[in-house]
Amino acid sequence: MVVRAVQKVSSTRGFAKVAPHVIPVLDRAVHRLTRGKVLLSAQMLPGVILTSTGARSGLPRRTPLACMPEEDGRSWILVGSNFGRFGHPAWTHNLLAHPDAEVSWKGRDIPVTARLLEGEERAAVWKTALAFWPPYATYQARVEREIRLFRIVRRR
Repeated sequence: MVVRAVQKVSSTRGFAKVAPHVIPVLDRAVHRLTRGKVLLSAQMLPGVILTSTGARSGLPRRTPLACMPEEDGRSWILVGSNFGRFGHPAWTHNLLAHPDAEVSWKGRDIPVTARLLEGEERAAVWKTALAFWPPYATYQARVEREIRLFRIVRRR
């Protein structure tokens, strides 16, 4: 019941305007205070802190993100929805420029490599993403761009 209410609220335009400015700040603060053990938004959806390399700056960029853990336990799907706002989120540009990154997952820092999903593979994962978090359909309907999907896999 709570999840449905959150899904409904997260599909609104008001949420899309406010959430990007509030949720990441709270997530980073709680994550830091708990030494990587808790991610506030992960109380609803699984989440990671992605540390990518800035596409232009070359500096490390930490971004709290919802994720879809895959069954293999070695990979996750990241959805570049940007809350249904115009433009791809910056972290997607960073991963395209520098696919090697790191995620903080359940208090552990894990080196990963990202790959943009395309074609049939993207279509199949998109269906799974919609079942996982239905508001993604609302986000996609609001924008003309195709929402980017990335598979991040543990590096050996």
